[in-house]
Amino acid sequence: MRPFFKTWLTICLLMPLAAHATNREQRLPNVNGYTQKSHVSAPSSKNKQTVKRAPQLSSSKSSLVPPMASKESSDVLSRAVNVLGTPYRWGGSSPSKGFDCSGLVKYAFNDATFDLPRTSNAMASGHGEKVDRKDLKPGDLIFFNIKSRRVNHVAIYLGNDRFIHAPRRGKSVTIDTLKKPYWESHYVVAKRVMPKEKNTLQVVQR
Repeated sequence: MRPFFKTWLTICLLMPLAAHATNREQRLPNVNGYTQKSHVSAPSSKNKQTVKRAPQLSSSKSSLVPPMASKESSDVLSRAVNVLGTPYRWGGSSPSKGFDCSGLVKYAFNDATFDLPRTSNAMASGHGEKVDRKDLKPGDLIFFNIKSRRVNHVAIYLGNDRFIHAPRRGKSVTIDTLKKPYWESHYVVAKRVMPKEKNTLQVVQR
């Protein structure tokens, strides 16, 4: 009986220790399997992805805005250059709906406090001051008569004989040059538009 009693006593003493060790091993994955670092890092990476930056001109487009342009002219040209490739649409005046020639000009000058008429003919006939072709500066408006005796097309001068415009149906907002015989033959006049605030001050002084 003694050997049997010793064996039974040994088993009784070792079983609680074995059970305790087993439970301890089983709990370890539950404690260490999900660390606080992984919980914190996940939302921080999402936050980095959701940060939005203000839209800027690409390097290729920003090079199209001449450095000698004034701040007002530079803002106007940047808005125009930023919509290069937008399809032409008669009566259009926004990037989502497209542009016609005067719609593009109105859009480009929208944030510059310039009060421009809606049509190219009206812009040419009664707004701003006339500028000789040799004195053109970036931001000046240049007008053409295409298949008509009166002005019916307008563009924004970029400098170096280049201008940006919305040509016609089937085309997109693009950059062209006055050196082309076609545009030379249809060139009519150029205007340097003035801010509404300056015009108001001139009227008050009179």
